[in-house]
Amino acid sequence: MALQCGIVGLPNVGKSTLFNALTSGKALAANYPFATKDPNVGVITVPDTRLDKLEELVHPQRTVPTTVEIVDIAGLIKGASKGEGLGNQFLATIREVDAIVHVVRCFDDDNVVHVDGSVNPVRDKEIIDLELGLKDLETVEKRLEKVTRAAKAGSKDDLKALDVLTLVKKHLESGQAARKLLAELDDDGRQLVLKELGLLTAKPTLYVCNVDEAAIEQGNAHSRALQAAIAGENAQIILICAGIEAQIAEMESAEEQAEFLEMMGLHEPGKNILIQACYALLNLITYFTAGEKEVRAWTVRRGAKAPEAAGVIHSDFEKGFIRAEVIKYPDFIHYGSEAKVKEAGKMAVEGKEYVVTDGDIMHFRFNV
Repeated sequence: MALQCGIVGLPNVGKSTLFNALTSGKALAANYPFATKDPNVGVITVPDTRLDKLEELVHPQRTVPTTVEIVDIAGLIKGASKGEGLGNQFLATIREVDAIVHVVRCFDDDNVVHVDGSVNPVRDKEIIDLELGLKDLETVEKRLEKVTRAAKAGSKDDLKALDVLTLVKKHLESGQAARKLLAELDDDGRQLVLKELGLLTAKPTLYVCNVDEAAIEQGNAHSRALQAAIAGENAQIILICAGIEAQIAEMESAEEQAEFLEMMGLHEPGKNILIQACYALLNLITYFTAGEKEVRAWTVRRGAKAPEAAGVIHSDFEKGFIRAEVIKYPDFIHYGSEAKVKEAGKMAVEGKEYVVTDGDIMHFRFNV
C-alpha cells in the first residue's frame, strides 16, 4: 500500500532537515528560500516493537516492516495559489499525497533566515492555509460551473452535487479548511470532496512544531500559540527538534543513539513519534503474517475486512478468498508459537465479513 505523507511549510522552517533525519536522505537543507525545488521522496519504516517480538519467537529467514513514503515538497509563499514562487509545482505535488505534515517554525535563531522576517507560527500557518484554501476554492468554482449547467436538466445526482459544492464553497470562503466539513457530509459528499475534487484542505493534517532543544519536552510560547490556533481543526500537533533528529540520524550505532537520547532526557527519537503519528493520521492499522520464511507487517485501512487485507498481499488472494485463520497478537506472545496457539484452541477461522483488528496475525486460504 503506497501511501504518502507530504512535508510542507514555508521556506526555511526545517522541512528538509527533518526529511533527511526521517529518511537518511540527501535533500538539500540550505539557509535560503527554495533550497528544495523538486520533491524528494523517501521510504521510512513504521517502528513496531510487536514485529521485533514476533521475530524473536519465530526466527524467520527475513523480517519485513511496513512503510510510509515521505515527500519533501518545495516551500510555499504568499501568492502560491496564483503561481508565485514555486506555487504551481508545490500545489501539483501536494495534491498527490494522502496526508499533510505541516512543519511550522517555533524556534528563534538569528542565523536562520525567515522568509517573512520574523518568527510567527500562527501567521505562517495561516499563509499556507490561505493559499491551499484559495486553490481549493478555484477547484470548487470550476466544478460548480459545470454542475450548475448539468443540474438544469434535473438529474438527481447533479442536484445533490450542486448542494454539496455550494456548501463547500461557502465553507472555504469563510476561511475554513474543507476537512472541518467532512463530518457533516454523507458518503457520496465525502467521495466528491476527497476523491473527485481532491481538495487540499480536506487532507488529514499533522502539525509539527520545529522547536529548539530547550522546548522539546514542554514546548514554548510559539508552539502554544499554534496549539491554540488549531483548536477545533481536527488536526494533531507534535513537537520535534529537527536539529536533534539530524544529530541522531548521523550516529552509526543504536547504542550511541540510546546514550544520546538518555543525555537529552528523551525516551525515543522524535522520528518514531512522527512516523507513528503519520500512520495514525492515515487511519491505518497493521496486521502480520508469521512463518519460517518471513515475518512481515502489512498495512490496511482501519475497518478493512479480511478479503481486502488478503488483497494487500496479492490481488489473487482477495479474488479467491475462502477464509482467514486469525491469531490475536497477545495469544501468540503468550503461547509462543502457532502450533501451541492451535493446541490451546485460540486460532479463529473467519469469513469474508471479518473486520481486521490491529495486531492480528493472519493466514489466508484462497482458491484461484
